Amino acid sequence: MHLRRDLGDQRGRQFAALPLRGKGKDLEVMLVTSRDTGRWVLPKGWAEEGLTGSKLAAKEAFEEAGLVGTVAAVPIGAYGYEKRLSGDRTRPCEVAVFTMRVARELEDWPERHQRRRQWFRLSEAAQLVQEQDLADLLQRLAARSAA
Repeated sequence: MHLRRDLGDQRGRQFAALPLRGKGKDLEVMLVTSRDTGRWVLPKGWAEEGLTGSKLAAKEAFEEAGLVGTVAAVPIGAYGYEKRLSGDRTRPCEVAVFTMRVARELEDWPERHQRRRQWFRLSEAAQLVQEQDLADLLQRLAARSAA
């Protein structure tokens, strides 16, 4: 269960996994589709009592994409976006991003029938996501891995 506080006009806090496989120029990231719009996103979720950001990122990667692996303890960066709520409302959110080295892809997972998942090269993923700060983060990673 996701616990969420009503923060009024304050930014909501979410935590995302940046699932990675490969290395160098072959480094890839897994994106999943959002349930509401079908756009490509990172697995992410609201803060939950008793879970650190990295543990929450691992939980979301499992639930949304069926991934198991090692999640970094410290975020690699963050991005902002407008979370769509009911009644055409939105809420500004900031998402801390934790890299995840994927060890296993499960055939069955909790949200398998609600989302699609797919591996992309970092530069391709940067073109597919709608959040500019996330696209910039993916492009920086792509440039670093190609060097």
